[in-house]
Amino acid sequence: MSLAVVLATEGSTYVKPGALALFGLDGERQGWLSGGCLEADIALRAEAALRAGALALMEIDTRSDEDLLSGSAVGCRGRLHLALLPLPAMSGWDTIAHAWLARGGALRLQVDGHGRCSASLGSQTHEWRLPVAEGSVASPTPLHARIAPPPAVALFGAGPESETLLPWLRELGWMTTLVEKRPRWLAQGVLADRHIETTPTQALAGLDVDAALVMHHHFELDRESLDALAAHPVPFIGLLGPRRRQQDLFQLMTAAQREVLTPRLRSPVGLHLGGDGPQAIALSIAAQLQRWRDEEDESA
Repeated sequence: MSLAVVLATEGSTYVKPGALALFGLDGERQGWLSGGCLEADIALRAEAALRAGALALMEIDTRSDEDLLSGSAVGCRGRLHLALLPLPAMSGWDTIAHAWLARGGALRLQVDGHGRCSASLGSQTHEWRLPVAEGSVASPTPLHARIAPPPAVALFGAGPESETLLPWLRELGWMTTLVEKRPRWLAQGVLADRHIETTPTQALAGLDVDAALVMHHHFELDRESLDALAAHPVPFIGLLGPRRRQQDLFQLMTAAQREVLTPRLRSPVGLHLGGDGPQAIALSIAAQLQRWRDEEDESA
């Protein structure tokens, strides 16, 4: 596969710097860098780079008036600077990629017009020298990209909503963990990246997550989860159910627990989008998580 990395953008573009997509042979693709209007050109260059084992530097500029009506009529009024990396030619890439997927930190990439590439994460650094693909856009200075680790969320309790919510969150790039040991809901474990059949306290001892969703539809199990989360630094905690449910749960908790939970707790979790049923609730939760993630990225 060739990894397409957005190094910089100008104007109106479909993605931001740090966006990724994979391109293989015969049209194989994972991820999007445009609304589909640019993918064909990127795929052709990525396939050529992959076959040659070469680094390709690509620039797509759709800011002129002619681009509104000619060619594919993109009309995005922006410019993308891309690096296309032939992963099979980059020994050691798998090691650093697995560390990134395990949320070991931000991945930092650097490329230049002479084929020098480096990737670093924490104490790990890998360097490569690749041939430069024909037609690459020359860059007078090295180009950089910082790729934040994938966000992670833990669902404490499965239910009607998680059947829709878990696949959606995975499609949106979240690493998902389901903490659930009730026999009735064990089958939903396959929908998450990781399924843990234990207590919330035991699960949190080995979890590194950005968000936690408490959604058992069971009062005592929700109380047990909130009790464990009060001692965990996860910054976003969502509680499923009406506002009265939180009030009832807080009556069974200590003042100290309420104090540490309140600034992080979204109750009821989800944006007010309207609609009824598990799919509408799942949509509202996914939307709130995405908005919160974007706000966190902007403030970082």
